[in-house]
Amino acid sequence: MALRVVLFLAVAFVPFVASNSEGDALHAFRRSLSDPDNVLQSWDPTLVNPCTWFHVTCDKDNHVTRIDLGNSNLSGHLVPELGMLEHLQYLELYKNKISGGLPEELGNLKSLISLDLYNNSLSGEIPSSLGKLKSLVFLRLNNNKLSGQIPRSLVGSVSLKVLDLSNNDLCGTIPTSGAFEHFHLKSFDNNPRLNGPELLGSVAYDSGCH
Repeated sequence: MALRVVLFLAVAFVPFVASNSEGDALHAFRRSLSDPDNVLQSWDPTLVNPCTWFHVTCDKDNHVTRIDLGNSNLSGHLVPELGMLEHLQYLELYKNKISGGLPEELGNLKSLISLDLYNNSLSGEIPSSLGKLKSLVFLRLNNNKLSGQIPRSLVGSVSLKVLDLSNNDLCGTIPTSGAFEHFHLKSFDNNPRLNGPELLGSVAYDSGCH
């Protein structure tokens, strides 16, 4: 009888154990942030399941699918561990004071639909790994300090419908093929070193970057 109880408990806790790596990833992110308003007070690493934390949404299998921390007065930086959230669909961190670069590991978020990081202080280049996000519909990185070229890998992001890279320091030319056929030039406004739509064969795509 005792053995049956032990087996039952082991099976019952499988979904929660599966979420532990996600909890570890979120706790690593929590440690990288300054949170003066205690928005993340419920992010307690001693709790088995991060689905009990505020601003985190999970599916029926206890996988993290949303992080909603827009306009939360957070500062700090993004961490590579975020790439472990393979079921994440929405990463909403807009209107904060987050600085530093965009980790390449964000390209591992294969289920991601929306990446909203606008109105922060992010710098460095947009990682080409974002082109691997085949479910991505919304990519809003405007009003940051991003530099470098627009990754050509994003051209193949056929699901991408909303793009805003305005108010950064991007350089080179704007892709005109693939997903970029449908984006208005307002998506790229106020990037002083961006040279406009690329004319295939006549202007180098990295023009203005040196």
